Amino acid sequence: MSPANHRAWGRRRGVSLSKKVTFVCVLAVLTLAAEPLVCPASGTASRGRQKIAVIFDTDICDDIDDTWALAMLLQSPEFDVKLITTEVGNTESKARTIAKLLQTVGRTDIPIGIGVQQHKGGHRQDAWAKDYNLSSYPGKIHTDGVQAIIDTVMSSRRRIKIIAVGPLPNIAAALEREPKIAQKAEFVGMHGSIYKGYGGSAKPSPEYNVKAFVKEAQKVFAAPWDMTITPLDTCGVIVLKGDKYQKVFKHDSPLTRALIENYRAWYTQPIVAENKDLSAEEIEKRVNEKVNSSSSVLFDTVGIYLGMSTELVKMEKLKIKVTDDGFTRIDEAGKLINCATEWKDLDAFEDLLVRRLVK
Repeated sequence: MSPANHRAWGRRRGVSLSKKVTFVCVLAVLTLAAEPLVCPASGTASRGRQKIAVIFDTDICDDIDDTWALAMLLQSPEFDVKLITTEVGNTESKARTIAKLLQTVGRTDIPIGIGVQQHKGGHRQDAWAKDYNLSSYPGKIHTDGVQAIIDTVMSSRRRIKIIAVGPLPNIAAALEREPKIAQKAEFVGMHGSIYKGYGGSAKPSPEYNVKAFVKEAQKVFAAPWDMTITPLDTCGVIVLKGDKYQKVFKHDSPLTRALIENYRAWYTQPIVAENKDLSAEEIEKRVNEKVNSSSSVLFDTVGIYLGMSTELVKMEKLKIKVTDDGFTRIDEAGKLINCATEWKDLDAFEDLLVRRLVK
């Protein structure tokens, strides 16, 4: 087309093109308005942000805080959950608990990966999922959870966050098989103890998720990916009590019912195992005294929070080395890690957690 013809064509098409451009712009605005995400700190709408692709690696059923963390994850619109993998012990049994919970809340779109198995024994939440058949899960079950982690990371067009809230045999095994995952993923973990230990102690502790599988933790902490952790300094103080807990406890939704049922099963199991002569009435009384009044320490919920925001915590970039006895020490030879070492507003986090669970 000659320049003169091009100009003439442009004049004839000008009004039509203007209408089309206006229509496309309006459509784009309406599309963004239809899909608001939520500001993690305030709970207010934040429009136009892309969801965060996440793999959640959990040792659910050992401590109940993993179940609270999973509930928070499912209730957070910031996340696009690509995979959940089970960690430590009887990982197939743990997958049943996750599958039943996901099916209960209508999230069978999420694939489940069965992680590295250490034994085929029981776990503290088995009673809740004992009648659930894993083969009945409508979604995808990966029998090799480690390979599922690798495939999910390597096939993703965008960077994935691996949120790990348990010991690290799965993640270490994935790094061993395919070291390149560290180039395509970020790591967010509930691991370590920097300045404070369990119970707010002024002395750091060898934190369980590190100490239980030290060599694996050392491998993960040395990998060349961006790392963010909540050590005991910030995650070890999360307990819901009073009105905050009662809002969750009394909220009647499929998610909160499943959450409290799992809490009850988890709290009941050791009482029954260690007190063979107790009556059913006495067992129920002991369980109700705790389960009806407050949560346990909800360490892992902070890992979920750090996957989407650091606004409510003080972050320090520290060189951290995992020692052979399971400590996470500040060491010039260590890896530079983003560490949440102190709360700016603990109440605001607890309020956020409650709002998410009951929304």
